[in-house]
Amino acid sequence: MTHPYRRNRIRHSAMPEVGISEENGIRSLHLGSSTIQSSMNLDSPEELVLSYSRAMMAWLLFVSDPPRHITQIGLGGGSFARWIDARLPDTRQTAVEINPQVIAVARSLFELPPEDDGRFEIVAADGAQYVKTLLGGTDILLVDGFDGEQIIDDLVSPEFFADCRRALSEDGMFVTNWWTGDKRYPHFVSALRTVFGGRVWEVPAETHGNSAVMAFCRPPAECRFAQLKKRADKLGGQYGLDFHALLGALKSANPHNGRSLHFAVPPDGKNL
Repeated sequence: MTHPYRRNRIRHSAMPEVGISEENGIRSLHLGSSTIQSSMNLDSPEELVLSYSRAMMAWLLFVSDPPRHITQIGLGGGSFARWIDARLPDTRQTAVEINPQVIAVARSLFELPPEDDGRFEIVAADGAQYVKTLLGGTDILLVDGFDGEQIIDDLVSPEFFADCRRALSEDGMFVTNWWTGDKRYPHFVSALRTVFGGRVWEVPAETHGNSAVMAFCRPPAECRFAQLKKRADKLGGQYGLDFHALLGALKSANPHNGRSLHFAVPPDGKNL
């Protein structure tokens, strides 16, 4: 059954109005336009339907143990919340969402994890302000904040990036979803590199021009392709994602010498 895109008038707000569409067993969330922000497979709700969401899981190639805590800025339809709940059962997660309509729709139509067992919580707040309170209290930051037209400005400022770095634990990682067609994209990446000491890699998504951009508080322990390929084998079976494709995307978009990944050389000439 196919249902046309429709708006959900839950409450009046200056924020983008939430819309829902459903086609071929895929339910999608929209914000003020027909652009899809988040999708859920009704037969397999934990599946990461959109390619950008799969690209944002590339950080798993660089951790030896599951993180204790993940913070998501932007709930959307709860794609990350469902996947993390199913695949990382020992990880606690907090989703921060500023739009009350999004929270209401996600809870009612997108099969979110339970909020009563201490593993998942939703915080209704401005994500750019919320990260200021964490101060090393989270291991992974997943940032996916669009307003229906473009990335939210407060989530791409140097000040926000600095707050995110302070919010992360010592070995923490910042992961965000940006659209490479935005003419400001190179400036976002440059500002992120400045804040994280050059330790930034890009992971192009398979479709639609999105890119998952990862920033590391510390250099990852392993950058050699031979070892990362072995890890991709293990993770593919463990998590059901094509980590070889993600590793290939990393290799295609970032500096390397054929044997290992490198970070871009910062202005002082030192390869981090």
